[in-house]
Amino acid sequence: MSGVVLPLGFIPLVDAAPLIVAQELGFAEEERLTFELRRAASWSMLRDMLSFGQVAAAHMLAPVPVATALGLGGGAGQLDALQVLSVNGNVIGVSRALAARMREAGHGFDFADAAAAGRALIAAAGEGLRIGVPFPFSMHAELLYYWLGALGFRVPQDLAVRTVPPPQMAAALATDEIDAFCVGEPWGSIAVATGAGDLLLPGSAIWSFAPEKVLATRHDWAEREPEVAGRLMRAIWRAGRWLGDPANRITASEILARPQYLDLPAEVPERGLAGDLVISPEGAEAQVPGFLEFHAGLAAFPWRSQAAWIGARMAARLGLDRNEALEAARAVFRSDLYRRNLAGAGAEMPATSDKVEGGAEAPILAAGGASGVILPRNRFFDGGIFDPAPGS
Repeated sequence: MSGVVLPLGFIPLVDAAPLIVAQELGFAEEERLTFELRRAASWSMLRDMLSFGQVAAAHMLAPVPVATALGLGGGAGQLDALQVLSVNGNVIGVSRALAARMREAGHGFDFADAAAAGRALIAAAGEGLRIGVPFPFSMHAELLYYWLGALGFRVPQDLAVRTVPPPQMAAALATDEIDAFCVGEPWGSIAVATGAGDLLLPGSAIWSFAPEKVLATRHDWAEREPEVAGRLMRAIWRAGRWLGDPANRITASEILARPQYLDLPAEVPERGLAGDLVISPEGAEAQVPGFLEFHAGLAAFPWRSQAAWIGARMAARLGLDRNEALEAARAVFRSDLYRRNLAGAGAEMPATSDKVEGGAEAPILAAGGASGVILPRNRFFDGGIFDPAPGS
């Protein structure tokens, strides 16, 4: 095998860590790869960099390959999600003025109860809530629509969703361009540190094990370069396994903090890696187990049922044919390539590539239990269940 230089795109977020760590700690080199990491300013820019071949693969929002398959949001050609890079990791924040109104009405900001937090937010904000998300087709948007819609808020009609690149989210809140946001770390923590707002909830309070970012490639590239794609996947998976060890958090934080990546003090990304968050400018803190996962609980496995959930949500909101959307969505989460390329690397494999989403109140043995794979708690805040089986 000869060495290959791969240009890879990322947005400056804590959950870009698998790409960064794979290059910096030699996991890429073990596969005779060199990652040329290119930082993008926005998700639309990164999607276009990937679609038009400026990068071979990218740290990408999980819904983007699904949206592309459904003909939504632009982009050229099919994108595939080779594996999940990260699970969870988002925070919902509100402006200081909105937080004050919520507290005056009795909300305690416990950073855990999604139903209570949502009702308090709806009551304090009323119609026309302006909320920032990094991209229209993102888990940020899907979680917000699910959460507020389940609580009786008319979505999307009464929700003014604004697209704001993650590094600009705190400034948008501070200048009253938005009332609230959903964003990945470290940018929620930056909003608190700069006094722009308070954190209301972790995204995991809405869906306890939600796919957040994926390793995305163009379908034609993955088909044309299967051997290189496999090497890429193994390097990224090993980096995710390393990141899953709590003993490595300080080192990971120091790497992510470097100027070419997040360009922030190391203690800021460390908060997101550990789930130890400062949630108000006054210094209130919250500890969130499983706030951001790279490896535990088969976090990297691209479940086709996760893609189907995303596709079903988009279809319902945008008036698309549900069955066609589910079929197209499932096809872009490449569990087949994950099995082919990672089984030999030691990755645990579930017996099936679909599961009922939201149906596990506690950790459970994966379907086909002979594999002995334990799946984590998987629950929607309102007790909802998504069964990806046809006709369900």
